[in-house]
Amino acid sequence: MAVKRSQSAIRVLSVLEAVAARHPIGVSALARLLDDDRSAVNRAVMTLVDAGWIRPAHGPGSRWELSPRLFGIAHLPDNLNDLRARGRAVVDRVRDRTDETVFLAVPDVNRFLVIESAESPHALRMSSRVGQVFQSPDSATGRALLPYFDADRQAMMLGRAPDAHDLAEFAATRARGYSLSAGDVMPGVTNLATAVFDTRAEPVACLVLSGPSDRVTPARHADLGALLAEGAAWLSRDGARASAVS
Repeated sequence: MAVKRSQSAIRVLSVLEAVAARHPIGVSALARLLDDDRSAVNRAVMTLVDAGWIRPAHGPGSRWELSPRLFGIAHLPDNLNDLRARGRAVVDRVRDRTDETVFLAVPDVNRFLVIESAESPHALRMSSRVGQVFQSPDSATGRALLPYFDADRQAMMLGRAPDAHDLAEFAATRARGYSLSAGDVMPGVTNLATAVFDTRAEPVACLVLSGPSDRVTPARHADLGALLAEGAAWLSRDGARASAVS
C-alpha cells in the first residue's frame, strides 16, 4: 500500500535547505525563492525556530540563519567521507593538468551533490563549491551516472521513463567512456564527466570537468575525457583496495 507523504514536512525541509544556502534571508525572500505561499513558508520558518534549527540573524529586519545545532549532524557518512578524502588528490591532479574547474559529485535521491571541488586558476572560470546541488539530468553529471543506474533509478532521476533520446545518450556515454554536455545546461559552458564505481560495480559518484567552451573545445574532448576516466578508475580501484584492507 502506498504511503502518503507529508507535504508540510517537505516544505519545512525545503525551507531549511534554502536558509542554509542563502542565509541570512527573510520570509518574503524565501517564499519567492521557493515559489510558495508566504504564510505557509512563515509557518515552516517558525517550526524550525521552535525546533532550534534556525535563529534570528543579526542586523536590520527579520531574517533567519542556521543555528549551531546543525553542526551536530553536519558530517558525511563514513563511505562518503572516505570517498571525499580519496577524491581530493584526484580532483587537484586533474585540475592542475587541465587548468579547469574539477569536482566530485554524488547522487542524492533525484539530484547530485558536490562533495569535493578544485577551481580553475583562470580569471574566467566555472565555479563549483562543496554542497552545491545539480538537478538537471541533461548535465554531464547526470549523463555520466544515469547509464549505469537500473531502470527504476533512471526514472526517478529523470521524472519519467527514459525515452529514445535518453537511451541514445546513455549508449554514447558508455561508448566514449565519458559524458558530455556542451552548452546544454548553460550556453558557452562545456562539462565532461566519468562515473566512479564501488566494490559492487555500482555507480556512486562522478568526476566532472567544467570550463568555457572556447577553452574546452571539441579537439580536447577525447584527451580530457581520458584523463577524467583515468582519475575515476583510480578512485574505483582504490576504493576496492580500501574495502579489502578493512
